[in-house]
Amino acid sequence: MSSAIELIVDGYARLKDCQSPEELRNRRRLAGDLKAWAGFDCRLSIAQIEQDIAAIEASLETLSGPVGG
Repeated sequence: MSSAIELIVDGYARLKDCQSPEELRNRRRLAGDLKAWAGFDCRLSIAQIEQDIAAIEASLETLSGPVGG
C-alpha cells in the first residue's frame, strides 16, 4: 500500500511541480529533532519520516532527470 506522502509526491510529479516537494524536505529537521529527544522512544516515527524523505527524494530525482525529446 502506498503511503500518503508517496501519493502526494506522485501528484506533484504528475504536475511537474518541483517546488512543493522541496518544501516537504523539512522532514529532515523533524527527524533530527526526534533523534535528539531523550526519554521517548521515537523509533517508529523516525522510521516513517525517513521513508517519507526517501519518497520525496525519489520524486525530486524524477523531476530533475533528463528531459526527453
